[in-house]
Amino acid sequence: MIKGFLIIFTLLFLGDSISNLFSIPIPGNVIGMILMTVALKYKIVKLEDIKPVSDVLVNNLAFFFIPPGVGVMVYYNLIKNEFIPIVAAWFLSTLLVFTVVGKLQDKLSRKNGNN
Repeated sequence: MIKGFLIIFTLLFLGDSISNLFSIPIPGNVIGMILMTVALKYKIVKLEDIKPVSDVLVNNLAFFFIPPGVGVMVYYNLIKNEFIPIVAAWFLSTLLVFTVVGKLQDKLSRKNGNN
């Protein structure tokens, strides 16, 4: 299990380092997840090495929502003042994601002959 944590945190550190070093506007944890995906795809990292750790993290996922929840309470006045733009951005981005994923799925299904 220690090996799994070491792999996950190393890739997280690499993602953060890449984001900061190159001033990329993508969060380091997202870059770390991309690195993890590539490492798993090309079998640089074995799934068996990280599966126990990832299971523990997913089973305790609720604990990771506590800091953002506190952040929402800390910035309540700001959120209250900007509620309409926040909801509009949330709605439009959700609609955009649904549309893009739907069109992509439709295109891939037609390409594979799964009409």
